[in-house]
Amino acid sequence: MYKIMIIEDEEKIRNIITDSLKKWGFDIYSVEDFSNVVGEFVSYSPSLVLMDINLPVFDGFHWCNQIRNISKVPVLFLSSRNTNMDIVMAVNMGGDDYITKPFSMEVLIAKINAVLRRTYSYSDASIDVINYNGVLLSLKDNTLLYENKSTELTKNEFKILYVLMKNHERIVSREKIMQELWEDESFIDDNTLTVNINRLRRKLNEIGLGEYIKTVKNQGYMIK
Repeated sequence: MYKIMIIEDEEKIRNIITDSLKKWGFDIYSVEDFSNVVGEFVSYSPSLVLMDINLPVFDGFHWCNQIRNISKVPVLFLSSRNTNMDIVMAVNMGGDDYITKPFSMEVLIAKINAVLRRTYSYSDASIDVINYNGVLLSLKDNTLLYENKSTELTKNEFKILYVLMKNHERIVSREKIMQELWEDESFIDDNTLTVNINRLRRKLNEIGLGEYIKTVKNQGYMIK
């Protein structure tokens, strides 16, 4: 069953779309927290997104761009804005189609089915990201996102945070982290690990995550 995420703040339109798509057998999720669209996107892991442009907090162009940082999932814009500039912006931000309001449900469903056929016949739309407590770690480009702020991590910083996030709420020893960093091409000693941990903490602090990595004396590290 395909999962469709609706990002539309007009309740009447949202309900009409939801009721119609459920009749066609789609699983539906509607965003209610418009300040945490990417977090809800990651949690729900939809097959397709229906995106309005005029939204609270940030507009649909912003959220489409954020989604494109972590996923190839198709985004179909729905908007009363119908200028050429709006359509060009939608495409440039990564939108796969654009429908102007008012629209017929028959046209919307036909476009949804067409986009789903194209997407899932020829490409992989999986989400390459780890999410823990609203902190998003992209596995594609070593980027960390938190509350609309992002920072790029080095290879070692990424591996350290990856291990900690995969083992969240558990203590990870320094020895285990160094084993992950060693691989075959380089040797990471205790001092080098400390340097990398400190650099990672500085980057986390810059995006509002100063206390994200906790030191557990004589045991290792963990994330909150």
